[in-house]
Amino acid sequence: MTTAENAALIFRQFGNPSDVLTLEYTPLTPLAPAQLRVQMRFAPVNASDLIPISGAYRHRVTPPRVAGYEGVGTVVAAPADFSHLLGKRVLPLRGTGTWQRYVDCDAALAIPVPDDIDSTLAARAYINPLAALLMLKNWSPGNKHLLLTAGGSDCALLLAQWALRWGAQSVTAIYRAPRHAERLERLAIGALQQDQHADIRQRAAGADLVFDATGGAVSQLIWQALPTAAQFIAYGVLTGQPVRVNAARPALHWFHVRHYLDALTPAAWQQLFAELWPLLRSSDCGEVAVYPFDQWREAIHFYHQSGRSQKPLLQLS
Repeated sequence: MTTAENAALIFRQFGNPSDVLTLEYTPLTPLAPAQLRVQMRFAPVNASDLIPISGAYRHRVTPPRVAGYEGVGTVVAAPADFSHLLGKRVLPLRGTGTWQRYVDCDAALAIPVPDDIDSTLAARAYINPLAALLMLKNWSPGNKHLLLTAGGSDCALLLAQWALRWGAQSVTAIYRAPRHAERLERLAIGALQQDQHADIRQRAAGADLVFDATGGAVSQLIWQALPTAAQFIAYGVLTGQPVRVNAARPALHWFHVRHYLDALTPAAWQQLFAELWPLLRSSDCGEVAVYPFDQWREAIHFYHQSGRSQKPLLQLS
């Protein structure tokens, strides 16, 4: 490959990501006005990257498309007004897919990375951290008892740590793989294994806020046991089975980051990350497992391993 070429993981039809993604090489096109060109360094593998490839969101995702929604890289070309970013690390977000060697993005929306933030952490600073921050801004944890599902996931762990920091009386996380229990307890987060139904029901009966990423039988059990004044926030359906609601209370709210983005000015967008960097600096954000770009199938396979304690990152350059 020459410097005039790009390499990108593209899906041209829906299906299993390992089957329908292909690594394709294409010439780099001239940079459009008001755009930055970013040479990517790292991009993580998240559920939010893989689920659209399966066709679950075909009403708003249309192939062919470059996969990936977040990552970090270095600015290699910029318009005059943003020349100060040349050679600097940024998050090239809300544009084309990030699972490629070069990403062109809106210069006003690129997020500069502070010098003291490691690139492997910066690469993960969008999808889960922003979701956690926005949820806690919309449903304050102060003086409340929280219950979380998918307790070993990145988003739930950030929700739990930040809720305690912002005054939650207690936070309990429901986990699947036993290896997650030790980490949760080390972070002063209550831990319940997902088959402890009686304990989950009891904890739900005293909960004020639920952040649910899974749906399915356990989440249904929680919703049915909640006090009527509680708030149930559903931000994922990892089981593929949404909670069935048959009463007005407790209240169930659906949360999607994208519903908040269109209303943000570029300045407000930048301000959210100004709030996120200090939080990430002082949080347990987990470890990573780095995979060379041409080992992308192995990275996806690793992502699906039950109980994994590391986030797979694609090393793009």
